[in-house]
Amino acid sequence: MELYNNMTLVVFDLDGTLLNGESRLSEYTAETLILMQSAGIAYTIATGRTLQAALSPLDGHRFALPHILKNGVIIWCPDQEAYSHSHLLTQQEVSHVLTAMTDQEITPFVFTLESDGRHAVYHGTLKNEIEGRMAQLFEDERKLPLEPLSAMPDSSSVICLSAMGPDESVQAVIDGVASEPGLVSYTGTAIQNQKLRWMDIHHSNGSKGDGVTTLREELGFDKVMVFGDGENDLSMFEVADESYAPANGQAAVKSKATEIIGHHNEDGVARFLRKRFSLGHL
Repeated sequence: MELYNNMTLVVFDLDGTLLNGESRLSEYTAETLILMQSAGIAYTIATGRTLQAALSPLDGHRFALPHILKNGVIIWCPDQEAYSHSHLLTQQEVSHVLTAMTDQEITPFVFTLESDGRHAVYHGTLKNEIEGRMAQLFEDERKLPLEPLSAMPDSSSVICLSAMGPDESVQAVIDGVASEPGLVSYTGTAIQNQKLRWMDIHHSNGSKGDGVTTLREELGFDKVMVFGDGENDLSMFEVADESYAPANGQAAVKSKATEIIGHHNEDGVARFLRKRFSLGHL
């Protein structure tokens, strides 16, 4: 591990937290990360995105420490260019979720880890414009190759399943797979349509909190400071010494935060860090 002047590890969620409303790293926030780097302050990301999808909005900014991806299901080590931890789903678990989604007429998007370390997404029949836009988002913006579900090999390493649908249908899927002890579900309001909810279902041993704890122990940091806005960030709030939620965060997340900071569209995280660590001008 590189030598850091401060033995606190700073961990950022991306969407709704470090990134702005356009899902980009603002110039001000990018400059703040460079100032942190120069000051010897360690930082990394914990996101629901895959590696390709996480790197896309960062505009070339390099995060040197391991990345917590897909809500803690996998950890990517940039120095080794390899995944150090992964919590994969069994065929039985995948089959159970697919059946529950099909019963509710929700199109599944199955995320896999390919043998060469890349991610791929296999999907069911796209039923409407919003599902088509989701597929386009994965392929164009998040750089994930898409294939029909029928093309997914039985031997695929599945890391999670995602979908979007009406509130009652999403809840029915979550309730339908609740009997599987190895699964955990996250959900929230869809950005594409406020009347819909998204959901991610993956292995219960994988969480952002588990990923943060792993990095803290393996890299030897004394303290951890985390930033997040959504339900999938609560597990790392529980294990961190300090936790901060932007003003746009979910109410349940803000209630658990050490402090509520500025809105993600107003560089809330970066402005807080500049003040906290005396980095450049505010």
